[in-house]
Amino acid sequence: MKTKTAIIAFLIFAILLAAPPVALIFSGHSNLLVPHFWLMFAFITGLTFLVMVAIIITKQVNPENYAQTFLATTVFKLLACLAFLVVFIMKIKVDKPVFVGNFFYLYFLNTAFEVYVLLRNLRNQNLK
Repeated sequence: MKTKTAIIAFLIFAILLAAPPVALIFSGHSNLLVPHFWLMFAFITGLTFLVMVAIIITKQVNPENYAQTFLATTVFKLLACLAFLVVFIMKIKVDKPVFVGNFFYLYFLNTAFEVYVLLRNLRNQNLK
């Protein structure tokens, strides 16, 4: 997957990921979103973008380190999200079940997109 194609796929993914929360806000169910949801959305989605770009650039520059880069960036993303989670809960009073639902919605779908990018890159590598 080329860098430009991956960035376009990421932008489409981010728009699709933002659609359900926007629908909740416009339908009057904003109580199902934590306060500052869009901050959490931007943080996790931004981390996913950085991970994706790092993986693609590593594949182009040094393909031997592709798997190690994927693992390192995924661990970094996990630790950064956990640190963000702690700070977010300490600073902002949230409804815990709603927060857990919002966090897992964002984290797991972003992780699924990372795996999708990984599989697309591996498939392209096997075709050569």
